[in-house]
Amino acid sequence: MQDVLNRNLYFVKRKTGVARVTNDYDILDPETENLVMECREEKIGCFSRMLRFAELKRMMPFEMSVRAGDGRKVLGISRGIPVTVSHVKVVDENEDLIGGFKLKPFSIGGSFDVLDANDNLVCLLKGDFVGWNFRFLTPSGIELARVTRKWAGIRKELLVGADNHMLFIDDAVPRNSATRQLILASVLCIGMVIKIDIP
Repeated sequence: MQDVLNRNLYFVKRKTGVARVTNDYDILDPETENLVMECREEKIGCFSRMLRFAELKRMMPFEMSVRAGDGRKVLGISRGIPVTVSHVKVVDENEDLIGGFKLKPFSIGGSFDVLDANDNLVCLLKGDFVGWNFRFLTPSGIELARVTRKWAGIRKELLVGADNHMLFIDDAVPRNSATRQLILASVLCIGMVIKIDIP
């Protein structure tokens, strides 16, 4: 596992633009604002682009790559067309499956199960229904990480719907663990999987 995945604090900044339909993010060191990683949807067809303007984004398949600053792939995140429940798969830099997550339908504020490669529960992502705040909790209720919305300024929020947020990972999550990778991948997909107040 690359060292960029062992940090405890990330500033996740969505690439903005009025007509942007892809989900592209810059992942920064919040202290220096230096680029640590970037997440890009590298393969998206014209038909998929058109349907995303029709508010069908949460029903569309996607494939994203997370790359370190030097261009090396560190994670792959993908979903096919969700038939009943949205199920996202996450692979490591070697394309080996490390796990994924499944949406919990009808949850208040948004929620999904984060699973390992054998579909065993690693943790739960739970959101509140008033803001863009989420927590990663073990089945016994211990917090592993949290995500809070970072206000981008009224002009950006109104014009382009920028959704910037901070990810805090607890020291209790072991370095070089798949859990860290799955938490980061989950954060990058919240807006594509859960119906929340961002486009």
